[in-house]
Amino acid sequence: MAFLTEVELINLNFKSLGKNVLISDKVSIYSPNNISIGNNTRIDDFCMISAGDGGITIGNHVHIACYVSLIGKALIEVCDFVGISSRSAIYSSNDDYSGDFLTGPTISEEFTNVSHERVHIGKHCVLGVNTVVMPGVKINEGAAVGVFSLVKKDVEAFTIVAGTPLKILKKRKKKLLELEWRLKRK
Repeated sequence: MAFLTEVELINLNFKSLGKNVLISDKVSIYSPNNISIGNNTRIDDFCMISAGDGGITIGNHVHIACYVSLIGKALIEVCDFVGISSRSAIYSSNDDYSGDFLTGPTISEEFTNVSHERVHIGKHCVLGVNTVVMPGVKINEGAAVGVFSLVKKDVEAFTIVAGTPLKILKKRKKKLLELEWRLKRK
């Protein structure tokens, strides 16, 4: 995997860009002027990061694995120490599938009913392979989402959830907070 050089990253004109950022040269980035990326963040091959007017904010120590997509018009906020596993998708926009409207980006807004809602992925969250997060969802601090999960509602802090429909499996340990504190003291 080849990463963009520091000059290439700067030339993308992100809204803000931290230090020690690794972004694969195979990532598709749309509207970088609406994207903020923190320090020590890595985005792997074949991801799509497409920010609408609300923007996308990616914190510090974030890993976005290959084939992940972050797409939508409303804000997508990915906080510090988040891991998003391969083939996961986070959406802050969604078409109306009722049949009362047309769908798709090639149709004028007067004929569609797209909803746009902020998505928040809290600090220390981890999303397993093939997780889908829908608009309006808040995954609270320390939550872990298992593989092949559909997240349509908020997830409580420090819980482990999985499935479709999503079910709480158990509480997640909080030792990671102590490890964060130790990391920051180094």
